Amino acid sequence: MAQELKILIINGPNLNLLGKREPDVYGNQSFGDYFSKLQFQFKETELSYFQSNSEGDLITKIQDADGVFDGVVLNAAAYTHTSVGIGDAIAAVSVPVIEVHISNTFARESFRHQSYISKHATGIIVGFGLQSYELAIKSFL
Repeated sequence: MAQELKILIINGPNLNLLGKREPDVYGNQSFGDYFSKLQFQFKETELSYFQSNSEGDLITKIQDADGVFDGVVLNAAAYTHTSVGIGDAIAAVSVPVIEVHISNTFARESFRHQSYISKHATGIIVGFGLQSYELAIKSFL
């Protein structure tokens, strides 16, 4: 029997407000509700979830995932465009990281076109709403 994949989803700042914050951009579903649907959909995969508004906590979680998880799905949110440290953390670990964004960042303000993560990520998925997470998980299967 094949070993169950372990995938960690990491969400950055303000993503704890999904369902309330800018529903025209991010939708009206909470991530907790969506995560339950992902767990049901990917029953053969061990999914874990972490969210923080603090850059250092996100970096530590990425570092701690190395050698423990088979993949990381990362939505660093606003830190995508500002955090050299998160990019460096991804470069320092061997666990593959898929960068995801709910909105199409390239259709938004120009400062959102820059990512300090993309260079180090295994792949990037943007603009498919919450389905971006599903597509990222499928990339590990």
